[in-house]
Amino acid sequence: MSDRHAFFAPCPRGTEGLLADELRRLGLHGVRPQRAGVLFSGEMTHAYRALLWSRLASRILLSLGDVDATSADTLHAGVTAMPWEDHVRPEGTIAIDSTGVNDALRNTQFTTVRVKDALADRFTEKFGQRPSVDTNAPDLRINVVVRGETARISIDLSGEPLHRRGYRTPGVQVAAPMKETLAAAVLDIAGWRETAAGGGAFLDPMCGSGTLAIEAALMAGDVAPGLSRERWGFDRWLGHDADTWNELVRRAGEKRDRGLAKLPPILASDSDSRSVEIAADCVRRAGLEGHVTVVCVPLIDTVRPEGFSAGLVACNPPYGERLSERAELGALYTQMTAHLSSEFEGWKLAVISSDTDLARGLHLRPLLVHELFNGRIPAPVSVFAPDATAIGATTVTRPDTGSDSLELPPPDAAAGAFSNRLRKMAKHVGTWARRSGVGCYRVYDADLPDYNLAVDVYTDESGTRYAHLAEYAPPADIDPGRASRRMEWATLSVASVLDIEPDNVFVKRRERQRGTAQYERMARSGVTITVAENDLRFEVNLSDYLDTGLFLDHRDTRAWLRELASGTRFLNLFAYTGTASVYAAAGGAASTTTVDLSTTYLDWAKRNFALNGGSGLQHRFERSDSFDYLRLARDAGSAYDLIFVDPPTFSNSKRTDSTFDVQRDHVALVIACGKVLAPGGTIVFSCNRRKFAFDAETLAAEGFECSDATARTIPKDFERTPGIHTCWTVRKAG
Repeated sequence: MSDRHAFFAPCPRGTEGLLADELRRLGLHGVRPQRAGVLFSGEMTHAYRALLWSRLASRILLSLGDVDATSADTLHAGVTAMPWEDHVRPEGTIAIDSTGVNDALRNTQFTTVRVKDALADRFTEKFGQRPSVDTNAPDLRINVVVRGETARISIDLSGEPLHRRGYRTPGVQVAAPMKETLAAAVLDIAGWRETAAGGGAFLDPMCGSGTLAIEAALMAGDVAPGLSRERWGFDRWLGHDADTWNELVRRAGEKRDRGLAKLPPILASDSDSRSVEIAADCVRRAGLEGHVTVVCVPLIDTVRPEGFSAGLVACNPPYGERLSERAELGALYTQMTAHLSSEFEGWKLAVISSDTDLARGLHLRPLLVHELFNGRIPAPVSVFAPDATAIGATTVTRPDTGSDSLELPPPDAAAGAFSNRLRKMAKHVGTWARRSGVGCYRVYDADLPDYNLAVDVYTDESGTRYAHLAEYAPPADIDPGRASRRMEWATLSVASVLDIEPDNVFVKRRERQRGTAQYERMARSGVTITVAENDLRFEVNLSDYLDTGLFLDHRDTRAWLRELASGTRFLNLFAYTGTASVYAAAGGAASTTTVDLSTTYLDWAKRNFALNGGSGLQHRFERSDSFDYLRLARDAGSAYDLIFVDPPTFSNSKRTDSTFDVQRDHVALVIACGKVLAPGGTIVFSCNRRKFAFDAETLAAEGFECSDATARTIPKDFERTPGIHTCWTVRKAG
């Protein structure tokens, strides 16, 4: 078996981005969020590290590969061909978990039986004996996921789900218990790791079985959540490396001892004495007795630990799924705000509540809201900074209520003008977009000087709409508080006027790039959707980066490239997520070469190709600096009929120790492209730098014919800002 493997870590909905961040902190490689899980790659030591240390993953699966699942027979044949004797003894035991269906495999139980039969047939033929089934404690637990025409076959290294840390008393629980993975996600969202590192304390005043407090202690104390587990799915797996595992456990034990010695105060309380008894027992079983204090105290009697001006209050208040007396609950939420705002001023508050009406009763403006799920129940997590002056209403009134007013007071006289302008443009551009079949478009672009931002609408394949706000950083002489209030108003206005769920509105800030400054990755949340454009499909990431992966102002440019691409050898430089290459392939390009220095963007480009059925050796992806690639291509005698160049305004590469400035370097770049341009070929050069001056005169002296194609490449929704990009065609003269 190879030393390097592919792994998948399933996780609860809404935690994909959090888990990806966690796995990166653990030093894992190839981390890529998916729906309901995260892919990563590496050696077994990396998987062991994830098993021992992940607070968010539900399981860790070792992928053995994909098999053809177009019929029960092809599934059987593919599974039979796998070397199962490398994983379990003939006299061993197995269990099989199957999920997913297709036209041929319509029942997961049937899939499980066919996979079991395939293993049995292989072992019987080779050894005259086959493993038996043990669904409780097998030597090998096999995971099968049917998706489309393939089935992914994996080994479940976890055994029991990872949220079972081992500290719950068997058969004893409170009403509506919270999973440990959800609790860890709440703490991550609320920034508890950073608060604890700064010496902050923790309180859960409605602790139930104490899950939030225990997870807070494990996180702050650098305690691996897997240390207290007694059984693992790999215990009797033939590929298990006991020495490596034992060394990781030993090191984790040392970290635990050091971390618990400097743990800040961790407090858990509840007004229900039975809950307090259960929580205290869980604390003891977690090895945290003396580190986590559990007391029976009503909410209004909780007090801040003396000397701790900063900390986190996190709680899961009762809601509709747990209690029925809504009047009583409303009073509880209001009481919680009043008490915490006075007693815990300076602390942060994280609240889980699936009932938006009750949550609104807090009368606090959230710093952020993150959608999670407690089992099947939606459980949004809202993070607040309560203080004695923070009580007030901040809600969005949806347009279908008959009013599009906002309870947040307008920050200035221009606020109404912004809302009116947004409403007007939404109607105008929205009508054009619907008639044109355009689902992703710009609806507002710094139309008013006081509201200097761009608003884009993205529609996913299910028809759900999202808004992406890019704020251009205000001048230094503008009061930051006033700018912040304007942005708050703008965000809520967008949700209300465009009828988009507030949780589906994403806000970024663009700073002017100076010197070696360059756009970097934003806060990671992993919110990706699939959108359609001109019958092609693309992955869009709304949360993690300054840009989303799809430049909307290049919509017409991409369509034009598709028209030009038939039969050509297409080269895409500074390719970003490869959207232009997908268009060229769809237009019948004989080959495409996609070049970018970022592995992240090249992987993204490959996923975009996969979304459109693109594959084959004719589609190449090269991780390289564009100038370096052009030199190598020239030396190799390569030639291209169509070259698309869309360079950044500025680029600072750690890999190449060089900088690129488009105004300074574009002539040299075009000349370099010309050295690999086939006779009769075309270079399409695009640039988004404002006030960019294309040096056609110098290029003409170098033997090129240049033509300004900007007008034909500006889409309808960008007509108000024709300077959004410049586009030229370049051909060799003669």
